[in-house]
Amino acid sequence: MNQKILIVEDQFIEANHLRLMLQRAGYGVCGIARSVDQAEELVESEKPTMVLLDIFLTGKRTGIELAEKLRDSNIPFIYLSANSNEEVLNAAKATHPNGFLVKPFREKDLLVALQIAEYHHENGLESKLRKESFFQKQLTAIHSEKAGWEQKLLKVAQALQPLIPFDYMVAGYSGEGKFMPNNALFFLRIGFNEYQVTGVEGLQVVANLKKDELVSMQAKTVVGTEVTFFNGAPFKKLCSIPTMRKIIADTFHMNAVLTLPLPGISDDGKIFFISFYSRRNDTYTDEHAALCNRMQSILTRAIQNMLKVEMVPPSEADIALPEMPMQSQSTRIFDGIVGQSHLLLHVFDLINQVAPGDTSVLITGESGTGKERIADSIHALSGRKGKPFIKVNCAALPVNLIESELFGHEKGAFTGAVERRIGRFEQADGGTIFLDEIGDMPLEMQVKLLRVLQEKEIERIGGKSTVKVNIRVIAATNRNLEKEVAEGRFRLDLYYRLNVFPLQLPSLSERKEDIPLLVNHFIRYYSRKTGRKISGVSDRVMKNLLTYDWPGNIRELENLIERSVLLTKGFVIEEVTLPLSKNKKPASQEEDGRMKTIFENERDHIIAVLKKCNGRIRGAFGAAEILDIPPTTLGSKMKKLGIRREFVS
Repeated sequence: MNQKILIVEDQFIEANHLRLMLQRAGYGVCGIARSVDQAEELVESEKPTMVLLDIFLTGKRTGIELAEKLRDSNIPFIYLSANSNEEVLNAAKATHPNGFLVKPFREKDLLVALQIAEYHHENGLESKLRKESFFQKQLTAIHSEKAGWEQKLLKVAQALQPLIPFDYMVAGYSGEGKFMPNNALFFLRIGFNEYQVTGVEGLQVVANLKKDELVSMQAKTVVGTEVTFFNGAPFKKLCSIPTMRKIIADTFHMNAVLTLPLPGISDDGKIFFISFYSRRNDTYTDEHAALCNRMQSILTRAIQNMLKVEMVPPSEADIALPEMPMQSQSTRIFDGIVGQSHLLLHVFDLINQVAPGDTSVLITGESGTGKERIADSIHALSGRKGKPFIKVNCAALPVNLIESELFGHEKGAFTGAVERRIGRFEQADGGTIFLDEIGDMPLEMQVKLLRVLQEKEIERIGGKSTVKVNIRVIAATNRNLEKEVAEGRFRLDLYYRLNVFPLQLPSLSERKEDIPLLVNHFIRYYSRKTGRKISGVSDRVMKNLLTYDWPGNIRELENLIERSVLLTKGFVIEEVTLPLSKNKKPASQEEDGRMKTIFENERDHIIAVLKKCNGRIRGAFGAAEILDIPPTTLGSKMKKLGIRREFVS
């Protein structure tokens, strides 16, 4: 065993006890440090392969400060600590530890935690390398295809999405006047692996700018030779200057940007760049920047090769690049989950990333956000999809029966045990177990669950031997587990064992642009189920639905639509009964200063144009002509946004 472990613990007895346990198990201990300063010296001189790290140490500096440096040096570490307050837990979690042990712990707990930490560290590195290697192969395949510049660059964007998340991507030269096919391309994400592609002229129309204004902003958009990223407030400050970044941020509500320059493509010194924009304000990290630096030369060669084929003068047909919605067959993976908001698409990306492996997943979110449906998708996309998928509602199990339900019992183990019972974990052997409402599990059961997750074996009540189980664990809760840990209601080590891959679901109030899609989906479902012929909701009803707070999330919306379908006498739902909300205002009294989403603005604009055209879509002076889009595209947008022509005429 070549492991060199550094122990960072200021209590001599505990540190020595750890050293003895590790040496008995065959691990090498390269030192014991009582403070962060001592630990930094030992890290530099001994180059440990693993660090056991207490949070609170001698001196002013904490283990969390050291953890950040260990992460930068790619050294795995496990926290050793008693339960701490929520603030400390959040800070510790942000350092992405490879494990967490709560004092006091057994020797077996320590050894299992080390094995798990080693596994995740090695597989994490291998996963990164596999992804980057696969991306290089994709670039080679894209270059060899007989396709145009737009198609090739679209495929590059699709290949980059798993590595660098984005809602909007720009590819082009900095400054003005540099020729390339269509000058620049813009990719707006509108679905999973689905993008709307436009040229500069398309952006000009969407942003409602004159050509000279756009040219001026292009000239002011300076891109350096270094990879840079800006999130939140720094991004807002960057966009205070009138450049292309400001246009994109204002038009598409972006809150972060990562820019990857590819110098050396142009002979005249102009810099070709790819900028990734996100609507989330904390998207990009140093890890993304490091990835870009590693890929810079690879992408430079790939773009150079693509441009060599495309460097021909543009024809008249090339001047105005039409919208090109592109959709892959993989978009059907999430057919059971309705929505296209950027927050939901981010969830899709995470599911696509984690599903193929056996990593534990912790799904968090408010009640009614669809946690069980997400768990279904993870199992369906995994290698275990043909094996059992066992669901357990931890909140619904009686305290006195929960152990028997989970682990089973032998005949005669207790009064009433008239036959052997196979527990849920055994039933899930080879497949996946979904522990819903895990935050409601009693503390005494949390200890036993932790043992099962670590050792992959269970013991039936009354049994004399253990049973090995091969399972993947997906857990879900609507509770704030950090707060539960801080208040002593949830074990810290169990939390970190489950929280290997956290997946936070947005509430419906955070993704209101998905409401029209959800409404139409539920209307179709319950119309078929009840034999009714309901075609939609009135615009007034839709506006009320869009301004309601939805404390019950998707479940509340579904129940409302089901009730409305049953009560509606005509073909259109004209009335819905929404509960009173302290924060709710009538649709006509929208709160001053509230920024509408791009979907709300688009919907209002289309309705206004339709009203002026008396509901006419096609032909001269029709809405499609005024909006300068094909009638079929307008029809698709109206369906997506829940707009019915007869109610705007």
